[in-house]
Amino acid sequence: MDVIELSWWQLALAASMVVVLAGCTAVMRLGMSRSLLIAALRTVVQLALIGLVLEALFAAERLVWVSLMAVAMLLIAGREVMARQKRRLKGGWAFGIGTLSMFLSSFTVTVLTLTVIIGPDPWYRPQYAIPLLGMMLGNTMTGVALALDRLTDTAWQQRAVIENRLMLGQPWQEAIGDIRREAMRSGLMPMINAMAAAGVVSLPGMMTGQILAGTSPALAVKYQILVMFTITLGTGFGTLAAVAAGSRRLFDSRERLRLDRLAVPG
Repeated sequence: MDVIELSWWQLALAASMVVVLAGCTAVMRLGMSRSLLIAALRTVVQLALIGLVLEALFAAERLVWVSLMAVAMLLIAGREVMARQKRRLKGGWAFGIGTLSMFLSSFTVTVLTLTVIIGPDPWYRPQYAIPLLGMMLGNTMTGVALALDRLTDTAWQQRAVIENRLMLGQPWQEAIGDIRREAMRSGLMPMINAMAAAGVVSLPGMMTGQILAGTSPALAVKYQILVMFTITLGTGFGTLAAVAAGSRRLFDSRERLRLDRLAVPG
């Protein structure tokens, strides 16, 4: 199946419609026209730059460059996890816990998927490794950020309940157990919703992109099922690890609640 080429004037036409939308929001005084235009400009610049990087990466097909790209993606995702938390842990713990959780879950699942299930040659082939890791990190980042934010904010709001439970002799795991479970549910909910709605409410982005690029729908569906399962695994294990480490950090070695380890919202 031939793929229809897109010319610059066609992209410019789509961009002009975004400008029209920004104009409409300005007329309606929604206060979003500037943000909309800046976001659209960032989309163009960021995607153009990553297009150049991926062109070079695909041509080189070297493990060291793929690894450097993966580390850069992980560090940026770790920063985004920290930035989305209302009451994050002080001293780099929020960045460290989020980054380590995503590294353990996303990298492990991605490598297993590449080596055991898909099997490209070489196994780190950028065409498969970078998109798979990118989708994994993006979704795991959302799950970890939601879970840590729910954990720390709820612990702050229910500090009296937690301290009463500690005074009654409960270990810290039980004193904050229900809050940890709610935090894990928050982290997993987006992926459960995405899987439940796939195919009946929405067509996932990767599957849509493959079909537009000329791949047969049957093969696109197979890849989409694989991607959604691997993303769920990465998000799930990343969320569990982040909540376990984050909740432990809220207590000291004498099992006292240490909310002074949380940063004050700015």
